[in-house]
Amino acid sequence: MLAAARFRPIINVSNRGSYASLSCSEKTRSLHFRHLARKVDFVEGAKAYNLSCSVQRRKLSAALNTGDGHPSFSISEEEEEESEVSVSQLNHETSTFLSKWSPPRYLWRGLSAFILAGQVIMKVMKGKIHWKNTLQQLKRVGPKSVGVCLLTSAFVGMAFTIQFVREFTRLGLNRSIGGVLALAFSRELSPVITSIVVAGRIGSAFAAELGTMQVSEQTDTLRVLGTDPVDYLVTPRVLASCIALPFLTLMCFLVGMASSALLADGVYGININIILDSAQRALRSWDIISAMLKSGVFGLIISVVSCAWGVTTLGGAKGVGESTTSAVVISLVGIFIADFVLSYCFFQGAGDSLKSCV
Repeated sequence: MLAAARFRPIINVSNRGSYASLSCSEKTRSLHFRHLARKVDFVEGAKAYNLSCSVQRRKLSAALNTGDGHPSFSISEEEEEESEVSVSQLNHETSTFLSKWSPPRYLWRGLSAFILAGQVIMKVMKGKIHWKNTLQQLKRVGPKSVGVCLLTSAFVGMAFTIQFVREFTRLGLNRSIGGVLALAFSRELSPVITSIVVAGRIGSAFAAELGTMQVSEQTDTLRVLGTDPVDYLVTPRVLASCIALPFLTLMCFLVGMASSALLADGVYGININIILDSAQRALRSWDIISAMLKSGVFGLIISVVSCAWGVTTLGGAKGVGESTTSAVVISLVGIFIADFVLSYCFFQGAGDSLKSCV
C-alpha cells in the first residue's frame, strides 16, 4: 500500500483476507492496493464507502477530488508470476493425485490374502473357532471329496505304471518298479494331485460362496449383528482344508499304489508281491510325513486364496464368476510354487532309497 499526501490510517484486515477497512480524518490524494480482498470499506468522517470485488488479485487506485470530496476509483487487473508454488497448492495437488490413484487389483488382493492368513492364525491361537461351522466344512472337504480324489489317483497311478513298466522291464529292473512308484506317489503325485482336485472342487466353491455373500452384503449383515466374518466364515474353511487334505493324500497314495500293483500283475505279468516288497524297501517314514506336510500347506494356500478372492469380490454376478476363476488359477500356481520350495527343502543331496530295491 502506498499513500500520497498526509495520511494517518487505521487499517483492520481480517485473517482470511476477505475484508479490509480503512479510516482517516484527512483527505487522501491516491491509494494503491495489491492483492485486493473481496470487500473494502472506506470511512471518512461520517461517510462510508463500500467496494465489493469478485477477484482476488487486482490493483486499485483511489483518489479524493479536492472539489466535492467524493472518491474516484480506477481498477486494473495485474498478472504476477510466482517463482515458488505455495504449500497449500502443493498439498492440494498431492491430495488430488493420491485420491485419483488406486493400486492394481491383483496387488491389493494378494495383500488381502496375507492379511487374512495372519488374522486366521491369530484367531486360532486365541481359540476363537466356530466349531459347528468347522465340522460342517470338514465334512464337505473330506468325505464328500473322497470319491473324486481316489478315482483320479487310481487312473494316474495306472498311467504311470504303464510308462515305468515298459522302460524298466527292458532294462531288467522289474524289482525296482514298486520302489519308484512308491517314491513318486508319496513325494509328489499324491499331494499334488489331491490338492489340484480339491482346488477345483472346494476352492471354487469357497470363492463363489463368499463372493456372493460379499456382493449381496451378507457379510455386512454379520458385522451389524456383532459377528466377525473371519471367525464365522473364513477360519472354519481354512481349518477344514488343512486337516482334511493330509488324510485325503494318504488315502490317494494307498489307492494309487494298489491300482498300480493290480495293473502290473494283471497286464504285464509282474507279481504283485514283487511290487509291494519293492515299495516297502524304498519307502521311509519321512516320505509319508513330507507328503502330509505338503498337503497341509497346499490346503492352507487353497483356502486362504479362495476366501480372500471371495471377500474382495466386486461387480455383482460377473464379479463372482471372475473371482471364482481367478481363485482357482492362483491356487494352482501357488500349489506348484510351494511344491517346488518344499521339495527343495525336504529332499537335498543324493538319495539312496532305491539301493535296496535293485
